Amino acid sequence: MNKLFMTPKNFYPIKNILLAALVAMACIYSSCNKKTEVENVIPAASTTQIIANVTPTTALSGGAVTNLGSSFSLTATGVCYSATNQNPTITDTKTSDGTNYIFKSPVTGLTPNTTYYMRAYIQNDAGVGYGNVVKFTTSATTADTTVNVTTLAGNGTAGLANGTGSAASFNNPQGVAVDAAGNVYVSDSFNHLIRKITPAGVTTTFAGTGTLGFSGGAAAMAQFYSPQGLAFDGSGNLYVADQGNNAIYKITSAGTVTILAGTGLAGYVNGAGTLARFNAPQGIATDAAGNVYVADRSNNMIRKITQAGIVSTFAGTGAYTLADGDGPTVAAFNRPTGVALDATGNVYVTDQGNTALRKITAAGVVSTLIGNTTTNTLLNSLAGIATDAQGNMYITDQTGRILFINTQNILYTLAGKANTTGYLDGSKTTALFSSPTSIAVDANKNIYVADYNNNRIRKLVMTTK
Repeated sequence: MNKLFMTPKNFYPIKNILLAALVAMACIYSSCNKKTEVENVIPAASTTQIIANVTPTTALSGGAVTNLGSSFSLTATGVCYSATNQNPTITDTKTSDGTNYIFKSPVTGLTPNTTYYMRAYIQNDAGVGYGNVVKFTTSATTADTTVNVTTLAGNGTAGLANGTGSAASFNNPQGVAVDAAGNVYVSDSFNHLIRKITPAGVTTTFAGTGTLGFSGGAAAMAQFYSPQGLAFDGSGNLYVADQGNNAIYKITSAGTVTILAGTGLAGYVNGAGTLARFNAPQGIATDAAGNVYVADRSNNMIRKITQAGIVSTFAGTGAYTLADGDGPTVAAFNRPTGVALDATGNVYVTDQGNTALRKITAAGVVSTLIGNTTTNTLLNSLAGIATDAQGNMYITDQTGRILFINTQNILYTLAGKANTTGYLDGSKTTALFSSPTSIAVDANKNIYVADYNNNRIRKLVMTTK
């Protein structure tokens, strides 16, 4: 045995080294504990921006977890609300809605004609996190709005006939737009035509030969392939999203048809005019500067076309998912179908595959106003969207409803029934639709709907008491 480790002279240095190591380990352990205490981060939430099912005494809200903070377990979620506290907390009235990361919150016991402040909350071991505050007012009565639904044109039979009212026939109309004079234009998809309906209900053919093709020229000689979305600009030019040709047409007020962008082939390419490519473009809208926005459905993107015909990606990475954030680099959509703008340049998108309504600011930042897996039965199958001059939104649900979101961000059903197919004119509670697609609003707030499977164009007149 080596005597080196047996002498008292060498034993104490080794003992001191071991003690120093233990002290160092204790310091590290203590430091880690102190670091954990310092980094105690409370969770964060987002509040659903649109309030639904508002009556004099009830409403439907909800929220989502955006950050769990320093704890990975949820103990409570819901919304808290108050008529007096503009920043409500869980010490005010609240709901308790389980521990899901995305949740909906039915609220009852409200007071009629009262303004409330509401926000989502989530709670875990780290504390309570709150979402943004949403302000809304309960209705004064149960019947603030009346709606009357009529048929402007079409007889229910798929075909091609011009005439007045029910003498006209369409073949699966999918797009509608209204000009400044109140004329309604229809993308008669399976007839490959653009039709025109006067305020008196007289239907004529505006553009197209009726033969499937891909060409411009004089309106009567142009050819389309399953045209979809329609939109006017401030100069009276009509833009057509042609799904079958993967192209965007422009029709001047003089009736000259040109291909603004697209090659006729499906794909994804940015660039000038006919060098660009789309993949099943559907909804379309214009802004005050004359730029055109396209819901490029199968590319999962919102594209932008300047007046010079330059195509770029305004929002969407192309991934089939839901993600908020910077438009072209982070945000994601899933089969967007409709697009509309408000007076300040915000773009609204019906994101059908995500069952969501999305908003894109003029700066290109995307957020979700309402919609997720918990609201599928609330939104169902969003299709077209339109806005009026005041910023109200009108949306079609292809399962059979026409929806309305007012400037207070409250969602109502204007007419029809969810998951109910049929044809019936009348009041908002009796009217029936069959796969309503596109929607448009005129200057007098008359609403027009392309009722796809009914082969009719419906008109809704809304009166608010």
